[in-house]
Amino acid sequence: MSETEAVFAALVPMRHHSERVPGKNYRPMAGRPLYAYILETLLQCRCVSQVVVDTDSPLIRDGIAEQFPAVRLIERPEHLRGGEVATNAVLEHDAGLAPSRFYLQTHSTNPLLRAETVDRAAEAFLAAFPEKDSLFSVTRWHKRLWDVRGLPVNHDPAVLLRTQDLPPVFEENSCLYLFERERFLASHNRLGRSPILFEMDAAEALDIDGERDFALVEAVLRAGLRGGVGRP
Repeated sequence: MSETEAVFAALVPMRHHSERVPGKNYRPMAGRPLYAYILETLLQCRCVSQVVVDTDSPLIRDGIAEQFPAVRLIERPEHLRGGEVATNAVLEHDAGLAPSRFYLQTHSTNPLLRAETVDRAAEAFLAAFPEKDSLFSVTRWHKRLWDVRGLPVNHDPAVLLRTQDLPPVFEENSCLYLFERERFLASHNRLGRSPILFEMDAAEALDIDGERDFALVEAVLRAGLRGGVGRP
């Protein structure tokens, strides 16, 4: 992929209400609305042709219109606003209004995600397409894991290997999803049949899922440690 090739529409769904962290998408973090960080990152990406925010929030819509006029806003319809609505249904609606051959989806809850990482993921996906039909980001773990029945998942308790020698397992970290429009609309799923698992550093992949996550990421930003995950 050349430095000027921009072929991905970036889709960023942002609901007004959040159950575990009230108002998290627009809540101030280190003095700025949370959504500002991911939008700045996406607007810096070589691979992104347009940034599209789907929202039902007047606060988010007005703030983005004022601060990020280059971002396209889509009003989320009433039938897609419930917390039980699957993300794939929201993305399918957005794909109908913002046509693009390729899409990249992320969240405002990934404020430490770097533009360089997004572009590397895009390069990996385009180099492997169409043999690989999608990509999602993962975090590598070398931990002794057990299932709900108390059975080992990735280790033999009788052979006490060092954790660094255990076979790795990968966590879907919700930072990045890349997919092609035609296959997505056919399957109604952002994960295709042959996805790439794209590894990311755990620090960069910090996701705000609860109040402790919010406090942790805010502390990273206030301490000026964002450069510790690749950006000054």
